[in-house]
Amino acid sequence: MSTVASRVARLDWAALGRDLDERGHALTTPLLTATECRRLAALWEQRDRFRSHIDMAQHRFGLGSYRYFAEPLPEIVAELRREAYARLAPLANRWSELTGARDRFPAELDAFTAACAASGQRRPTPLLLHYTAGGYNCLHQDLYGAIAFPLQLTILLSRPGIDFTGGELLLVEQRPRAQSRGQAIVLAQGQAVIFPNRHRPVQGTRGAYRVTVRHGVSDVHTGERRTLGIIFHDAE
Repeated sequence: MSTVASRVARLDWAALGRDLDERGHALTTPLLTATECRRLAALWEQRDRFRSHIDMAQHRFGLGSYRYFAEPLPEIVAELRREAYARLAPLANRWSELTGARDRFPAELDAFTAACAASGQRRPTPLLLHYTAGGYNCLHQDLYGAIAFPLQLTILLSRPGIDFTGGELLLVEQRPRAQSRGQAIVLAQGQAVIFPNRHRPVQGTRGAYRVTVRHGVSDVHTGERRTLGIIFHDAE
């Protein structure tokens, strides 16, 4: 069986970058096997693997729950985070240049998390999310401090149409002086979607301009929907 690192390395990152530039998100081929998805989903019951539990309804975030992993991260989660970051950092730096942002991101995740720690952001942010019928997640951005990596990814751990129905990932772009644009994204089990954390550049007639992006989850109609979220910056 191939390793997660080799699966990440085999992705067509040039094509993924073009999709992110043109469409604002990119879909990978499956990165996790069905067995790996089940094992990750089963970690939900091991409360000592997590540093915090969030009930969305209590904070008016939606209806569902999520849990942030504690250190050390599960090996497969740490590997996904490390390998994906290394491929996304060049794109993140190019986006910063296009939008005139001062942020620049090191080539390796260890150097980036060290920068987060120096800024007081020391708590890991990869998480598991769990929704049942009627659950949803309001549009939001995952920002946890002054430092934020501009891209993140979500991997579906459940089987769409079997374990649950509904529950599409929602991306909404708010463009200057224009109405918002929404997209509903359907994933296969083990597949990842890469999308902006907060902003992305869009090419206009006078060069690139910055678009604000928020994400959420539409209503789950039946069953249980479980996902893995990989955020690269740590939290305060």
